[in-house]
Amino acid sequence: MKNRMLIVLLVVLLAVTPLLGACQQSALKPEQPEKAETPEKPAEPEKPQKEKVELTMGSWRADDVAQMNNLIAAYKAVAPDVNITFQPTNPPDYNATLRLQLDSDTGPDLMYARSYATGQELFNAGFFADCTDIPGLMDNFTASNLAPWQMPDGKMFAVPFAAVSHAVYYNKDIFAAQGLSVPATWDEFIEVCQTLKDNGITPLANGVADEWDILECFFLGMLPNYVGGADQRVLYEKGDKKLNDENFVNAYTDIAEVAPFLPDGFEAVTYNDSQVLFNTQAAAMFMDGSWTLGVYADADFDWGVFAIPARSAADTAVTFHPDMAITMNTKTAHPEEAKAFLAWLCTKEGATTASENLPVGFFPMINFEIQLEDVHANEFLALNLGKQTDARFVWPALMDLYSPMNQAVIGVLKGTMTPQQAADSVAALLP
Repeated sequence: MKNRMLIVLLVVLLAVTPLLGACQQSALKPEQPEKAETPEKPAEPEKPQKEKVELTMGSWRADDVAQMNNLIAAYKAVAPDVNITFQPTNPPDYNATLRLQLDSDTGPDLMYARSYATGQELFNAGFFADCTDIPGLMDNFTASNLAPWQMPDGKMFAVPFAAVSHAVYYNKDIFAAQGLSVPATWDEFIEVCQTLKDNGITPLANGVADEWDILECFFLGMLPNYVGGADQRVLYEKGDKKLNDENFVNAYTDIAEVAPFLPDGFEAVTYNDSQVLFNTQAAAMFMDGSWTLGVYADADFDWGVFAIPARSAADTAVTFHPDMAITMNTKTAHPEEAKAFLAWLCTKEGATTASENLPVGFFPMINFEIQLEDVHANEFLALNLGKQTDARFVWPALMDLYSPMNQAVIGVLKGTMTPQQAADSVAALLP
């Protein structure tokens, strides 16, 4: 009986012991709070993509589409969301076409700006924006390079972009074969022309069919040799000197002298014809601007440039013309983006990129030193050394005389006007 009782107690004890241990452990272990569920992190909203901005750029440089597209492509690295489309116009039509576009509110966002009076007129009409506060503009250009695009009160209506020069292109191989040297005076120049003609070679490639080039490239290229630099030009603009004085009569007299040395039928020779005549060695010289340098990059003859000579070598001057600036339309739908592009052109990076992508023969106007790689471009620039330089005579204040002076030049070349009559016809248009 005792033994059976002992066995029962042992069985009960064995059954209860694990329960006691569990209770003991539960009493010793602090109660753990229930683990809260971690809320899922909300997905970040997608950042909206920046809107692409489309800008257009008007220009009279119809030959520069490839180069300007390169420049625009380079700007994409600075402003990837801005696309600029270069839309040039035939050079003689640019002024009229641009004015029609601006008058009808269809003008480009960015556009090339003529210097002096022509540009000032569009600024006064409310089409060209006030660019004065564009970063770098007033600091990174000299006063003389700002002046062509500056109003009398100091406001700027464009960012200076490039200047061009005027000179005589000449075929060095033909000169060498004929034993000719670069002429230092006008008389020597005429002698060179006569020698070439006597040997069956057309001396000059210039014609008058397109009209603008015989004035801009030839007559206005040589005019500083007769009237002097900017300080003397201002006297004509003020009326202190007359446009039919001895200086002007001499200029018309000398350009009339070249008529026998122009191509046969020069009256029908276009500007493009002139380029072909020089490039094919059908003419030995071509009075033209630096913007034509790239046309002869692959010429199979040796060529160079020399300054249009004056009657006295000491008086030889160079027309170094502030040719291009870029401005923005006051009615552009994207003023911030247009302004940012102009500000980029005022930096060393922008100006360097521009000089690398502009056609050869367009010279940067910014203060930073920029190296030109083309040998002929540097040859053109070297012509300025030690000489007076000035803009094309009528540009700063006398653009109303552009067409009358053009017709006067053509008149003396065709023999329908004497040099005195040509000078008088232009002078009569001023008080």
